[in-house]
Amino acid sequence: MTADFNSNVAFVITVLMAAGGIWWRIEAAIKAARDEVKKDAASAHAKAETVAAMVTLHQHQLAEHKLHVAETYITKAGLREFRDEVMTGVRDLKGSVSTLHERMDRFIEGDKMARKRPPET
Repeated sequence: MTADFNSNVAFVITVLMAAGGIWWRIEAAIKAARDEVKKDAASAHAKAETVAAMVTLHQHQLAEHKLHVAETYITKAGLREFRDEVMTGVRDLKGSVSTLHERMDRFIEGDKMARKRPPET
């Protein structure tokens, strides 16, 4: 019986050691996977911070560009108002120029009349 007992004990110890070895390998694989996930998470976090910084920068640049466009360029309504003001000025100038020849004629006629008139003594 002792031989059977010793062989049974040896078998149980062998099975327990095999199970312990397998468990040790599984724990090592789990630890390696955790370390890799932590490293990937840190890398992903750094990338996310970089992307967030880039988004903030682009938002700021877009806001500056919108302000520049608003200050520099004219809207359609503003262009219409400006065009109407210019056209009104051109019409007024046209009216002034069209009456200019009449005023010049009156000036010339007045000058001729003054020459024909004898000097007063």
